[in-house]
Amino acid sequence: MARAKTRAMSITFADPTNLSHDELEEGTAFAPRFDAQGLVTAVTTEAGSGRVLMVAHMNAQSLALTLETGEVHYWSRSRAKIWKKGESSGEIQKLIEMRTDCDQDVLLLTVEQTGRGAACHTGRKSCFYRIVKVDDGAVKLVDSGEPRLFDPKAVYGV
Repeated sequence: MARAKTRAMSITFADPTNLSHDELEEGTAFAPRFDAQGLVTAVTTEAGSGRVLMVAHMNAQSLALTLETGEVHYWSRSRAKIWKKGESSGEIQKLIEMRTDCDQDVLLLTVEQTGRGAACHTGRKSCFYRIVKVDDGAVKLVDSGEPRLFDPKAVYGV
């Protein structure tokens, strides 16, 4: 069993290597399949609209914290630490529902995006604000025109 010890309690996940194919895909045991770096991909959508807000990663501890507190925590690969979404910006994500895919190696989080409604550190609602276009054989990104809901320089001081 994968154990994630946190402040308030200890959440335990089943070990996917101890489950049969049928148990993993059809059973009731939550057994997230963390990759070699101890991470699982998390796709985050907005409750109500269903819009994809962001894609991030969770380790066992951030997953346990999310389930315990109801506020989404991720693992920041760039900072190598637990990251409570909105801790600096006030854009907290409240967990409404968590699902896993058939082989339990991806999580789908449905959240209420609080604050000004921005999930992206650039101040936009979604991290997916650019469109990939092919123009005369050249691939480029085109801004979708999504407005900033906050000024990242003012919020993060960067």
